Amino acid sequence: MVVQAQEGRLTTSPAEPTPRILVATAVPAERDAVARAFPGPAREVRLPGATLFRTPLATGAASPYDLLAAGVGPALAAASVAAALTAAAVTGAPYDLVVSTGIAGGFAPGAPLGSLVVADEITAADLGAQTPDGFLPVTDLGFGTVTHHPPASLVRQASTVTGARTGTVLTVSTVTGTAARATALRERHPRALAEAMEGFGVAEAAAAHGTPVLEIRAVSNPVGPRDRAAWRIGDALTALTEAFGKLAPVLESWTPHDDQ
Repeated sequence: MVVQAQEGRLTTSPAEPTPRILVATAVPAERDAVARAFPGPAREVRLPGATLFRTPLATGAASPYDLLAAGVGPALAAASVAAALTAAAVTGAPYDLVVSTGIAGGFAPGAPLGSLVVADEITAADLGAQTPDGFLPVTDLGFGTVTHHPPASLVRQASTVTGARTGTVLTVSTVTGTAARATALRERHPRALAEAMEGFGVAEAAAAHGTPVLEIRAVSNPVGPRDRAAWRIGDALTALTEAFGKLAPVLESWTPHDDQ
């Protein structure tokens, strides 16, 4: 409750409710890295088409985080997140925010190993058609969308508290493994800082439910020639845990009114 002074007397009004937050990763290792940022054990909640790990809020508020290992790739991520969003909606307790997160490849020099990236644009990099004149996004063919924009105020706050760089995070169905493809992606998307496989699918599911989305990534490897010896997955997962420890108060206090 919030106590207010009114005409010489004290009155009470309901406090702003804590938002319900769904955090979607690709694999359990990423989900568990996020869970380590929060107090207390998570409990498993089984849904049709999805299994959630429910963990208490960092602030101790009543509404928990629901963590979902949604699967690898945009299609499975979209399906899993849509299942969780639908299940929440039909119980009358819809989510207020969806966060897509995990490790990612970083474009040098803007996103070095171990750094964090917050997306101000979530873009499907390879959704379209290859032509003799080059790649055409699906929007140029007259269909759909290729970019979702997270709430600007939330992006700013998340970047500030975590020290993350802000830019475009690309979603790909095929991870980049050559210098030529890395160069081609940067030419088409000069603001790209990172590449992952789920963000756009998560954003599509969230958009279908009218739910805001945020994407934050920890960089585990450079985008370019595939060199497993250069990957720093453990360091990136540690960075993810630390990021959510700092990010939680922002997520728990943010409301869509902040962008109005």
